[in-house]
Amino acid sequence: MLSSCLSRRKARLSRYLRTSLIAATFFIIGDGIAKAQTIPQGFTEAVRNVDGINLHYVEGGQGSPVLLIPGWLQTWFAWRQVMPALRQAGHRVIVVDIPGMGSSGRPKAGYDTGSIGTILNHLMQGLGYAHYAVMGHDVGMWVGYAMAADHPQNVSKLVLVEAIIPGLLKHEPIVFMPQAQSAFFWQFMFNQQADLPEMLLKDRERPFMAYLFQHWAVHPERIALDYYATVYSTTEGIHAQMAYYRAFPQTIAQNKERARQKLSMPVLALGGDHGVADFPREMMAPVTTHLSSGILKDCGHFAPDECPAEINRLAIPFLE
Repeated sequence: MLSSCLSRRKARLSRYLRTSLIAATFFIIGDGIAKAQTIPQGFTEAVRNVDGINLHYVEGGQGSPVLLIPGWLQTWFAWRQVMPALRQAGHRVIVVDIPGMGSSGRPKAGYDTGSIGTILNHLMQGLGYAHYAVMGHDVGMWVGYAMAADHPQNVSKLVLVEAIIPGLLKHEPIVFMPQAQSAFFWQFMFNQQADLPEMLLKDRERPFMAYLFQHWAVHPERIALDYYATVYSTTEGIHAQMAYYRAFPQTIAQNKERARQKLSMPVLALGGDHGVADFPREMMAPVTTHLSSGILKDCGHFAPDECPAEINRLAIPFLE
């Protein structure tokens, strides 16, 4: 199933080899990390120290709380077009830059999803939310699953968007694949290498990210490339991004243990029709008791940037 949808996606890539790039407005704060100036109306930003790490987050709205977690190479800004819709639907929306990402602190260790999930649960507890829903994309989906499995007394609903969770696959990806199939897997091995990504990507962060956005997105012109590239245009920024992949041994071991107990809360698994498609549903079916799923239409991997209306269409009714 996954191989066929990856092949279909590759066949369509030639239509998107040229793209206009959105330049987000930004400024540089004290530690050299770029922050977006434009925050959706009705939202405010803050920084809170949790377990010794400064977490940057944006929140707004009234009602039942929903925590949004962005994915690899992105920040809270990826959710900018989902946030207002959730707020209008009657939710308190909290969007966090997880450790190592965006304007949050970049610890040297502790990037396994169990550790990150515990930190985010402590953030929500500290903000006064004992029960809340979680929506995660990509790496945020990895963390969301860990939070739901490790803190089921706190996570009321879980939305998983466009990713493969390490340790939950029946057959882990193999090295010797045709290019059409390996297009979505090569970074899992590259990102784990000690020091190599930092060395090769120094001063090349933007073309690296542009390549990913062009090849994994159906609508790369909707992705804030200039902003994301500015956020991660340091060796420390790239190092923190790779740290989630270098923590695979711990995360995979944790997930294999988590899979022994099915999630009890409602779960919605979403995939882009030009991304992983129905694979999130297939992957989550053995580890959930109340699973819904959906396909994001005209959507590649970077779903919050590419097709926020599709996420809103499927996630808002689920979260009611």
